[in-house]
Amino acid sequence: QVQLVESGGGLVQAGSSMTLSCAASGPILRTIIMGWFRQAPGKEREFVAGIGRSADIMHYAESVKDRFTISRDHTRNTLFLQMNNLNSEDTAVYYCAARGAHSRVPTTTYEYLYWGQGTQVTVSS
Repeated sequence: QVQLVESGGGLVQAGSSMTLSCAASGPILRTIIMGWFRQAPGKEREFVAGIGRSADIMHYAESVKDRFTISRDHTRNTLFLQMNNLNSEDTAVYYCAARGAHSRVPTTTYEYLYWGQGTQVTVSS
């Protein structure tokens, strides 16, 4: 079975940077595509960024495209999200997600089979 464990969240000031990590365990074929989603209070969970195992495919939400960078270390099957110039609208619980192979990076929650428990990111203005 696949397990995803996020780390790296916390409280930061606006304009700061933060890096999230997600350690994946389980069958590699079930974590070919990995991604980050976030859910703010009272809002639906939304796609942030996703990446293929060899970084051959990658996709970002428009709201984070110039500020966030997704990467992964496939030797350790660990996913990262480098977040720069954070603002209050980035405050949310951030979730790591994974699925098997696909021709593109899916952007909807129902296209991912495995989920982490989430890590809180709070940006104070």
